Amino acid sequence: MLRYPWRATPLQKLIFSIALGLALAPVAANAAPLTYLVGHGTKAYPVVALTWGVLVISIAVVIIIALLLAVAVWRRRTAATEIAHPPGGLRWVWIGTGISTVVLLISCVWTMVVLAQVSTAGKKPPPYVIEITGRQWWWEVHYVSSEASRNFTTANEIHVPTGTPIEFKLIGGDVIHSFWIPQLSGKTDTIPGQTNEMWLEASKPGTYAGQCTEYCGPQHAHMKMLLIVQTLHDFHAWWNHQLALAAQPASASARAGLNTFTVHCGACHAVRGTDAAGVYGPDLSHLMTRKTIAAGTLPNNQAYLLGWISDPQGKKPGSFMPRPDLTGPELQNVRSFLLTLK
Repeated sequence: MLRYPWRATPLQKLIFSIALGLALAPVAANAAPLTYLVGHGTKAYPVVALTWGVLVISIAVVIIIALLLAVAVWRRRTAATEIAHPPGGLRWVWIGTGISTVVLLISCVWTMVVLAQVSTAGKKPPPYVIEITGRQWWWEVHYVSSEASRNFTTANEIHVPTGTPIEFKLIGGDVIHSFWIPQLSGKTDTIPGQTNEMWLEASKPGTYAGQCTEYCGPQHAHMKMLLIVQTLHDFHAWWNHQLALAAQPASASARAGLNTFTVHCGACHAVRGTDAAGVYGPDLSHLMTRKTIAAGTLPNNQAYLLGWISDPQGKKPGSFMPRPDLTGPELQNVRSFLLTLK
């Protein structure tokens, strides 16, 4: 129970509670992974400021109306008084309408200014282009370079450098999805048959959660992503590592697992440097560098990896990854091979 530092009246308690809530709201918002009440990028800052501004205005309007209504109820007049002194309520209507018009006009102008600020990344085109394809229910991430040999594809985790505008080309792979990383940018749909464009710029290193926000099927809620912001040096090192082919497995178990994976999984998944070249599922070339599997549904460790391989429908019902017809030793071998993909 909230304790007040003095013997407060009901009105003082109300004001104190609202002030305390507003003071603690940014702290609570920052702790939520999908919060839009804090921002960490050039595109996010003006939007967050507008969000808080409109929120404060809305709260103020509600409080003012509530107080006026309370005063009106408390000071209600008798019928005789009303006849002797007709109410001058129309004056308050005009005053309220005038104040509301000014506030709404300011909010409208502020909104238009923010829209102009976030519509483009600046005069120069962004130096990096990333193609994002929404699929049921995961994200295909394709990095585009001016040198075709430096292009590569990964899944569900997006790496970008700090302080650099990034252009995203959003593609609908099957149905309509919506790409959203709330602490860095607003929502943009991925629509089959067209390519939508957006940009973002992160101000500091960190890991930011994202989510599909357009209902796209049974596993819509488990279509997550992570955007990992790195220093420019670390980003270039990560990019170069992603271009490397998968290391040849050293142990007998991992070698057997590679053969089993190629036969049973290689039609859907690709691992660069092997005969697995599928295009229907995520590219797994450097799987063990990712924090999650199954599009953010499970943490990426040995136990969950084996559970996901052996029974994907049990972990993510409705996904297009079938349960493999493998024996226990074969599953262990496949896991041994996947653990080498670093």
